[in-house]
Amino acid sequence: MNELSPQPRVRPTTQAAEGVPRLRWTLAEFDRLAELGILTEDDRIELIGGELVPISPKGNRHENVKTLLSNWMYRRLPQDLLLAVALGWRPNDENYLEPDILIFKSAPNPGRVSPSDVLLAIEIAVSSLAYDTGRKSEVYAMLGVPDYWVIDAVTLTTRVHREPSAAGYARITEVGRSETLTPLKAASIALRLDDLRLD
Repeated sequence: MNELSPQPRVRPTTQAAEGVPRLRWTLAEFDRLAELGILTEDDRIELIGGELVPISPKGNRHENVKTLLSNWMYRRLPQDLLLAVALGWRPNDENYLEPDILIFKSAPNPGRVSPSDVLLAIEIAVSSLAYDTGRKSEVYAMLGVPDYWVIDAVTLTTRVHREPSAAGYARITEVGRSETLTPLKAASIALRLDDLRLD
């Protein structure tokens, strides 16, 4: 063997919960896959901790909750804050997320807003409830998002995650549809999900 020949590049792997190694992707590689047309908007993929993860299809109930909730919040949002719906958020080099609703301090590049400027992230779940309250909550906690809500689109019960750390959220509470949900850092958009009149 010629000692001067370059060694083959071995892509780093991630370790899934079931113990099967997976290829690790960077955000730059993820973006390049989109530029080349290998991944399209129809693929609905997120990059979570270096892994390509398919997003669950969004049904009618999911879209109704997202639309009514985002409109409610948008009309009450202070002028120094921004609200984005299904934003392609790139918080670091290992993650590309599409939170259903993201509220953050004004930023020149919303897609790259710093996690420290995020006030509230919301996921609306139907079939993805276990994932959004499990692996995805770990990612938001590691990023330091102070207030993370997972709304069950069927029951309108919300799991509110607070006190983030690298180990996850220290405080998780369940809020019923008739109870008031108040964001930690944007009290003006407090609401009861019953007030959306979805049923």
